[in-house]
Amino acid sequence: MRRVTLREAAPPPPAVAVNGHVIAHAAIAQEVQHHAGESARQAWDAATRALVVRALLAQRARALGVVAAPQPGEGPRETEEERLIQALLQAEIRTPQADEAACRRYYQANPARFRAPDLFEPVHILFKAAREDAAAHAVAEARARAVLAEVAGHPERFEALARALSDCPSAAEGGRLGQVARGETTPEFEAALLALRPGETCAAPVCTRYGVHVLRLERKVEGQALPFAQVRATIARYLEEHSWRRAVAQYVALLAGQARIEGFDMPGAATPLVQ
Repeated sequence: MRRVTLREAAPPPPAVAVNGHVIAHAAIAQEVQHHAGESARQAWDAATRALVVRALLAQRARALGVVAAPQPGEGPRETEEERLIQALLQAEIRTPQADEAACRRYYQANPARFRAPDLFEPVHILFKAAREDAAAHAVAEARARAVLAEVAGHPERFEALARALSDCPSAAEGGRLGQVARGETTPEFEAALLALRPGETCAAPVCTRYGVHVLRLERKVEGQALPFAQVRATIARYLEEHSWRRAVAQYVALLAGQARIEGFDMPGAATPLVQ
């Protein structure tokens, strides 16, 4: 049986061209580093698509005689082509500003986005133990269960036990960690915390990468809705950016529909936004 060579087994991707302008494989390979994908093929396709879009816009800018804005002295340096594309988009695309009514509709339709985060005030007792040290972890868990049994009958002893036993610096504060919000503790600690009512102690030890915790929720402060006036500018920026990106996508789709693109399947409806 004839041995199949690597070149035969994995033929190179087809040449890509936009209105006769060839996009070299080397350029695509360099662009790949800026694109994530579940596979090398997906990353390659994303990089190719980005370069096709760039070529479409640059060709349109030159056809219209667009002049690139001068490069300012400060800030990141842009290539002449990038400045040309930005000048084209500024000249060709117009989107409306988000008015008061649009911002208020978005505010009323998305209340969860415009509220202060809930704050939690946990207290804990930590018994340090590495997860990979089975013996030490078993000892830490046994100590935590003994403390849980004691505070079940005498909850007022929690602070004193934290000062005497906890391996966390918070021991000096009776195990108090201050106010924490979602995302500020380990996933296991947060899951246990969210399941507690104020004044309640977790029924079982909580294991995290730091060790084994006895955990109690002292207090919870519910996040309040932020007033419209405080978030109005943020909403306007979001709506205007969303409108701009949608308009750019439609503009690129129009150019793609009028162009001759070879070696790459790029239907207009699937055209990505310009970065």
